[in-house]
Amino acid sequence: MNDDSYGPEDPQGVDADRILDAALQLADENNNWYDLGFAELASRCDVSVNDIRRHYADTNAMANAWFARALDAMLANNDDVRMLPARERLEVIIWRWFDSLAPFHRVTAQMLGSKLHLPHVHHWVPMVFDLSRLVQFWRDAAGLRSGGRRRQLEEIALTGIFLATLNAWCRDQSPNQAKANARLVSLLSQAEKAAGLWAQRSDS
Repeated sequence: MNDDSYGPEDPQGVDADRILDAALQLADENNNWYDLGFAELASRCDVSVNDIRRHYADTNAMANAWFARALDAMLANNDDVRMLPARERLEVIIWRWFDSLAPFHRVTAQMLGSKLHLPHVHHWVPMVFDLSRLVQFWRDAAGLRSGGRRRQLEEIALTGIFLATLNAWCRDQSPNQAKANARLVSLLSQAEKAAGLWAQRSDS
């Protein structure tokens, strides 16, 4: 979920965003991210395979760029949630991440499956660091400022909540992934009640 390959327009005029958008559309049409081919994508974009390679070394780099967009959406503007209770802030902020991915829900789930595919073990360690970074940004954007032991508990709890919600989201065929959203709300409420996490506003 890093953003190393998510960059500005190429000097030769081949836009990375346009390539990524085309890749998402093509994978959605074929219902197959795993077998997305650069030759077919280059034909769709009317560019060469080398033009695509200048931006994306492989489909995993494209997936990273897609998740980078989600992080951008999550952190774009949190002024509208500042006055909400901490639990609600956490819900709204992380759901922006999920909501930004929703237009290509099925393809996104396939991306994650590809990253976790057994022959792709080289993707697993970067995913751990990306997950940790996402949770840190989530805490910070929600205004959680605790340190020490409490911070560690919050990070552990939020990591577990995110992974459980992500699992539910990937499988959720309800409109707007409403069941996954309900799962998120329930887990945040349970953590608040059971351990007193984020029970008090942290930015006041």
